[in-house]
Amino acid sequence: MDTLVKVDPGLYFWTLFTFLTLVFLLKKFAWGPLLKALEERRATIEKSVEDAKKATAELQRVQEESARLFSEARAEAAGIVTRSRADADRFREEMRKKAIEDAAVIVKNADKEIKLETARAIALLRTEAVDLSVAIASKLLRKNITAADNDALIQDAIGQFKRVQ
Repeated sequence: MDTLVKVDPGLYFWTLFTFLTLVFLLKKFAWGPLLKALEERRATIEKSVEDAKKATAELQRVQEESARLFSEARAEAAGIVTRSRADADRFREEMRKKAIEDAAVIVKNADKEIKLETARAIALLRTEAVDLSVAIASKLLRKNITAADNDALIQDAIGQFKRVQ
């Protein structure tokens, strides 16, 4: 028989002993650290996945918050623009009213000035008319009129002038 096929209890024992020793040594020095490293790697991956989920949730929350803030900012900006337009319209209306009031005051003052100047001109014309009347009367009478006569003539001329107007 062939020596390879022949069962040798010593070889069988030493093969089994070597195999079990190798399994024990591999388990203790290779598989243990290897399984420990794999377990650590698995824990790291799980933590990374959990962190990624948290980051995704946080990103979603931040996006929603930024969208809300953007919406609020847009609404506030629209409110500011609306208030600014209302303020501008109110200011424009106030300025228009003030301009109308100022124009009315200017017209009123101009009207008073015109009336005052008209009254002065009329008074001046009356005085000139009286002086002219006295001069004409004096030449017609060819005599000097006394102050009392002069005053009487002036009053008479003013009375006639008032009746004409």
